[in-house]
Amino acid sequence: MSEALKAQSPEEIVDSLGAAAKDSAAILSQTPTEVIDQVLDTLYQKLIDGADDIIAANSKDISAAEQKGLSAALIDRLRLDHDRIKGIAEGVKTVRKLDDPTGKTLWTQERPNGLLIRRVSCPIGVLGMIYESRPNVTIDASILCLKSHNAVILRGGSESLHSSLALHSIIQDSLEAHDLPKACVSMIPINDREAVGAMLRAASYIDVMIPRGGHGLIERVMNEARMPVFGHLDGLCHIYVHESAEEDMVLDVTLNAKMRRTGICGAMETLLIDRAYGEDKAKRILSNILDSGCVVVGDDDIQKLDPRIEQAQDSDWTTEYLDAKLSCKFVDSVQDVVKHINSYGSHHTDSILADDEAAASYFLNNVDSGIVMHNASTQFADGGEFGMGAEIGIATGKMHARGPVGLEQLCTYKYMVHGNGQTRPK
Repeated sequence: MSEALKAQSPEEIVDSLGAAAKDSAAILSQTPTEVIDQVLDTLYQKLIDGADDIIAANSKDISAAEQKGLSAALIDRLRLDHDRIKGIAEGVKTVRKLDDPTGKTLWTQERPNGLLIRRVSCPIGVLGMIYESRPNVTIDASILCLKSHNAVILRGGSESLHSSLALHSIIQDSLEAHDLPKACVSMIPINDREAVGAMLRAASYIDVMIPRGGHGLIERVMNEARMPVFGHLDGLCHIYVHESAEEDMVLDVTLNAKMRRTGICGAMETLLIDRAYGEDKAKRILSNILDSGCVVVGDDDIQKLDPRIEQAQDSDWTTEYLDAKLSCKFVDSVQDVVKHINSYGSHHTDSILADDEAAASYFLNNVDSGIVMHNASTQFADGGEFGMGAEIGIATGKMHARGPVGLEQLCTYKYMVHGNGQTRPK
């Protein structure tokens, strides 16, 4: 089918996939949980058995990325090996074990006239997913949509096309093995950027759009989509070191938050250090990070701590590096920190390191982000780490979904009203 689709225009491709996805969503909404779990069991095994083929497809993407001169961090996000494929497969197994999020009574009330009113969770319908680079999103998005009884149309990045198509083929084989339509999980099979525009105009088919990628992609989706969007903006994550923070913890957490994996959205990009913490301890934090191979830029006072620290520009406070680079500045209070983060941050994930409970409480209650943390690395900003099995993204908006978007966030609800012949009086 993909070859036939490739011969069509982007608009025709989206129309064809959209109509099939809408029909499939109606089927999925009535599919028993046991059948969906069987699909996920099959998918798990096919991922394990097909690892060599997946890696062969991924090697084409890696080779092309290297030829284009993409950064090491971006190539790391793109790369699949046996360990990462095993991790993806384990994510499938985890989601399979989660409870079905649909059909749950969320609220109930019996009215004086005898009407019983229930708010019940149900699938959204057809989701659109546009993402860049990371091929694992192909699996994460698919399994979360299937488990929540939603159909999905995927559009992966050009850098990961071979990898994503290989993974998508395994998903469709798993659906077919249990007599579910392949269109439950569809994928745009071309790189043409106009396919994105066609998806964003397809409000008659796609109920919600979920973008995951760089600022340019998110901005385009937010501006052009004719359907609701679960926005996932930059991961401009901060860590604030309060004067009460324990030094060994600070050294461990800040290094992990920046350097564990620099190319993920939960990586720390700005470090804010309270002046009262002390210059000697601040110097040790930054030396620890610099010695790991990270570039540090800072304000005038931060630069005095180490000759390797470069001058920060105004743009650094609003930049998601996704690389081994960190901006740093001194601050005077937790109140100043909250103002800085709410002004310059992306409402993604921010953390305070402090033993002072009052300072931590102020930070957690006043930082306007989807995820706020106390004494923990921002690299825990992940649906799997939150016990959701996987995530389809980190939503930075304020409506419906915020923070990790897992199964429950991929559901909406309807009101079911039970009566016995009631009529409303004049």
